[in-house]
Amino acid sequence: MKVGVALAVVTSVNYLLGTDKQVHASENQEELDKMKVMSFNLRNSGGNDPSPHSWSERRPTVQSFLETEEPDILGTQEALYDQVTHLDEDLPDYEWIGIGREGGTDGEFMAIYYKSDRFKPTDTGHYWLSDTPDVVGSTSWGNTIPRMVTWAKFEEEATGEQFYFVNTHFDHQSEESRQKSAELIIEKINEYDENLPIILTGDFNTTPDSVSHGILTGEGLFEDPWNYAEEKINEELGTFNGFNDPTGGGTDNKIDWVLTKNIFAESIGINDYRNGEQYPSDHFPVIAEFKLGEE
Repeated sequence: MKVGVALAVVTSVNYLLGTDKQVHASENQEELDKMKVMSFNLRNSGGNDPSPHSWSERRPTVQSFLETEEPDILGTQEALYDQVTHLDEDLPDYEWIGIGREGGTDGEFMAIYYKSDRFKPTDTGHYWLSDTPDVVGSTSWGNTIPRMVTWAKFEEEATGEQFYFVNTHFDHQSEESRQKSAELIIEKINEYDENLPIILTGDFNTTPDSVSHGILTGEGLFEDPWNYAEEKINEELGTFNGFNDPTGGGTDNKIDWVLTKNIFAESIGINDYRNGEQYPSDHFPVIAEFKLGEE
């Protein structure tokens, strides 16, 4: 009888330990399934910004910040070629995709960085936000400088899950350009596999109450995680801090977005990290977390 009791206790303990292991395994798998995406306007290095906001001073802060946050995929805006290559040196776990908006290494990049041990690009491309999107450096619609998109189709190595990542920077002056840029992006994504998730990141130089945002989110196209995510971090902030505004211009000044299609963001947030009086950039990065395989 005592033997039976002892066996029952051992069996119960083993069962509980097994259950505990299963719970931890499940939790670990959930962590592995999560994907963190960041949109980050890095402020170009040619701006002659005063100390402590020159690129040479900000570079180690940006490196430390990105190493801490560990985005799985990062859409950058505004970086010049020196900055793009600096990040390549500073972030050895990442590969990148990009081209200068004036062609080759000239002009600002909409570079996409991704963890190379987790994802592989199966297709990539670039186009310019103009009437002639395949013409390098082309402009239309009132913008005096080229605006462009860099995109990639990714596959997660472990699961085979596929998705598109699209990164852009809209014009800062022409409203016509912003609206037609939104229309062109919709036209282009309609050429993608309609069943796959799409994540759109960028500095859109306009707010969520704008016509451009409405074009992108209308008729069941993209969704804005600020409207549906369960967790919202620093919702009261804007995203343009100008190196001097810890509020980023306030809640009505969210000009950097992460938009989604066929994928559900569990959280969305604005990261207002500063290194003392030094801002990593004149924009705050926007971070969203997803679970691959869930819409």
